[in-house]
Amino acid sequence: MPTIHVELFEGRTLEQKRAYAKALTEATVQTLGSKPEAVEIIFTDIKKHDWATGGVLWSDKPEC
Repeated sequence: MPTIHVELFEGRTLEQKRAYAKALTEATVQTLGSKPEAVEIIFTDIKKHDWATGGVLWSDKPEC
């Protein structure tokens, strides 16, 4: 049972998460030979002030 943990900044829509879950499941089935019902995907939404790269909080970075 593959379990995929996806951490991303909050703000994605349910439609985006549904599409991504479907794409990840299809890729996992094709690559690993798993059954779709065995693929677990856990989304964790993270606030930008809870994530830093290079010592700088993402909430402090100018929008890219």
